[in-house]
Amino acid sequence: MRLLLIRHGQTPDNVEGKLGTVAPGVGLTDLGRRQAEALPAALADETIGALAVSTLVRTQLTAAPLAAARVLSPTVLDGLREVKAGDLEDRSDTEAVSAYVGRVFAWASGDLDARVPGSEDGHEFFARYDAALAELVAGGERDGHRTVAAVSHGAAIRAWVGSRAVNADDEFIRHHLLENTGVVTLEGTLDRGWRLQTWQGLPVGGAELLDLDAPDPTGESY
Repeated sequence: MRLLLIRHGQTPDNVEGKLGTVAPGVGLTDLGRRQAEALPAALADETIGALAVSTLVRTQLTAAPLAAARVLSPTVLDGLREVKAGDLEDRSDTEAVSAYVGRVFAWASGDLDARVPGSEDGHEFFARYDAALAELVAGGERDGHRTVAAVSHGAAIRAWVGSRAVNADDEFIRHHLLENTGVVTLEGTLDRGWRLQTWQGLPVGGAELLDLDAPDPTGESY
């Protein structure tokens, strides 16, 4: 199975460097909408047979152009949502951002007991994210699809890939940015595991869709 993990388009929170994870969340900026509109052409060579999104509206808006182009009805899976910020929600200060992304790196290194203040730990995060992707992949296999895709979130994608891909780890995700509409491609199965194939950290529509001024803490390299 080929699995594409697509980060959502730019949001006002990304521009402000704010941790916003409560559903339904904010929508897309004008740039974010252009990034989403670029997805169908950028992924034209991918034979995507099933598409999933999270309960946060930014993933649904991002997926809409791709879904329309492929005549797909995205499945909404709550487990694909962003790492929940808890007590750090709506903060953009260095202390809060460091605490938040630090938990993501800790989980990828194997420290699943690390907890986002007032929120989930690694055990809880991976339980829901694994279950969501398992549902997507199992459905794709059942329907005979070779490729499935999920539009998800920066910290969540990085945490999952850093832990679940056999050829990635916490150091890899720490030093690889994942800008809005960046795409991570993996090959594997639910039983045998996953191997990272490509990490497209920049917007797939091209450099003109990159915002160099946005703090965007969950997409930056550290």
